[in-house]
Amino acid sequence: MTQDQDQTDTTQRTLYSDGPARATRRSACVVVIHGEGLGRRLDIGTLPVRIGRSPESDLQVAHKSVSRQHCEIRLQDDRYLLRDLGATNATRLNESRLAGERPLADGDQITVGESILKFISHDSLEASYHEEIYQLAVHDPLTDLYNRRHFCETSDKEISRALRHARPLALCIIDVDLFKPINDRYGHIQGDDVLRRIAGILRAHLRSEDVAARIGGEEFALLLSECEMAAARQHAERLREAVASTSFTLAGDPLQVTISLGVAGLAPGCDTRTALMAAADAALYRAKHEGRNRVCVAP
Repeated sequence: MTQDQDQTDTTQRTLYSDGPARATRRSACVVVIHGEGLGRRLDIGTLPVRIGRSPESDLQVAHKSVSRQHCEIRLQDDRYLLRDLGATNATRLNESRLAGERPLADGDQITVGESILKFISHDSLEASYHEEIYQLAVHDPLTDLYNRRHFCETSDKEISRALRHARPLALCIIDVDLFKPINDRYGHIQGDDVLRRIAGILRAHLRSEDVAARIGGEEFALLLSECEMAAARQHAERLREAVASTSFTLAGDPLQVTISLGVAGLAPGCDTRTALMAAADAALYRAKHEGRNRVCVAP
């Protein structure tokens, strides 16, 4: 028998491993599996969380069949407990009307109005699957910033909270200057790399409470909670300077890339996401019209 034949005919012995490393402990979560908000997820940590129609709910289910504050889940002695908050359409647990406070088990179904949520315990292997699905649903695959849909949902909630507690909030819309000529000259692969690097600069300048997203082709948005307009403008200027001072090399060519920014803050008559984005967009248009690579603030 030749050496080649011996290698072909010999069965390889399987070496068994100890299996995959055990994942770190995850939070339990609920996932909307039917009705309004399909696919949305809420992690449940040590603090109580509320589900309801109100934008201030931890998980908003914006349907008329859902009460503003519908039900609550809290952790007690390593058990998650569900209670109804006096909802018009009473909360149901596994098709039974909820009476008092009941413990939740992995796989339990919670009916809130016409929507159904599934409870997934922190020990469930299914939690990792839903985590992956959730991350895909809320992130932009190119830049790994949040996507437009998640940014809009988060903005609505943060604006509602800011108005209720009379706290400042600012929105910054950012556009890459002359991005189309970059794509036309160097191709979309190089253009995508520019967008990823700019996203990295935005991420490096974020505070923990800020929310950054890619909301269009070369357009980004930044929500600045607890931020007065003067501080928001300073933050926007730092971002502009950081991008302008970054060295880009495309196909061997050194290139300066710049951004224009429009900033708007909560104010009377500008107290919804639509109005706030319109004001920031108008300021961005001014920045473009006045020569690009600059920050303009809504009046």
